[in-house]
Amino acid sequence: DFDCVDIYKQPAFQHPLLKHHKIQETFDSDENIDKKNFYGTNYQICPKRTVPILRQRNGTESVHLDSVDYPGQHFATIETVLDGNIYRGAEALISLHNVTVRDNQYSKSQIWLENGPRNQLNSIQVGWAVHPRLYGDTFTRFTIYWTADGYKNTGCYNIKCSGFVIVSRIPWIGIAFPRTSVYGDKKSISFTPQVFQDGFSGNWALKIFNEVIGYWPKELFTHLNKGASLIRFGGNTFASPDGISPPMGNERFPVLDYQKSSYYLYVKVKNSNYQLVDIEDRRIRRYADSYQCYRLSYWGYQKSNGVSFSFGGPGGNCGV
Repeated sequence: DFDCVDIYKQPAFQHPLLKHHKIQETFDSDENIDKKNFYGTNYQICPKRTVPILRQRNGTESVHLDSVDYPGQHFATIETVLDGNIYRGAEALISLHNVTVRDNQYSKSQIWLENGPRNQLNSIQVGWAVHPRLYGDTFTRFTIYWTADGYKNTGCYNIKCSGFVIVSRIPWIGIAFPRTSVYGDKKSISFTPQVFQDGFSGNWALKIFNEVIGYWPKELFTHLNKGASLIRFGGNTFASPDGISPPMGNERFPVLDYQKSSYYLYVKVKNSNYQLVDIEDRRIRRYADSYQCYRLSYWGYQKSNGVSFSFGGPGGNCGV
């Protein structure tokens, strides 16, 4: 499902603000690790100077908006309080699940980094999604999203519009995770996405398995180029027209046993000095808008798992 495209002919460079953009090759923190562990041995790598582009389904350009005030959405999240603090990044270890989602619903688990007033909201979103209208299937896929004007005219999923610059030769954006967690299994399956603002260039880099796979150039944004004023972690669903919302997380309400919950561990942010720190209890608020459908249990800091929480639920008729 991926085509290898010349790195300078990828969709990003059709963006009017990126006509003269020079690709950033190095970032604050580059470590190489063995990616074979994750993929087994059969993953495809594009040739040098080319990048993998997912063959997208046509149409439905900005299928479903991810803003809190959009009808049909539900959330179970923790987010930073708006106290004037500026953040330069976020990361967490996120458990992977496959959920039962109907054609016109979606279910996601992701990290949001945002700045700006609501009508000019700049937002970067990274995590996993089961999203049949976007992908044409119900696999759990690595999914990204961005907007620079509160979802009005800019932004899209993955690279359905120009903007995000891919630098990795391994196909990540839109990839279906080969394995997801099985309820009650001793070994749950997880991954750690990281988004950080590069201190040198101001671009927002996306890292997975310790490899920078691409970035959002700072030119795309009007507020995020100054850092993020809000970071959010957790689950988000979208209801079908009949008002029924899909399951979230692992389809069950959260419990402390991580083998039976969907969870975020080692929840961290980069502070205004670009240091990676545990998120602090006093700087966050919990948000779950439909207790009968979705819940979130915040566990705070634990020596073995860092700052963590569990979340999820069966969905159903969750109210407006």
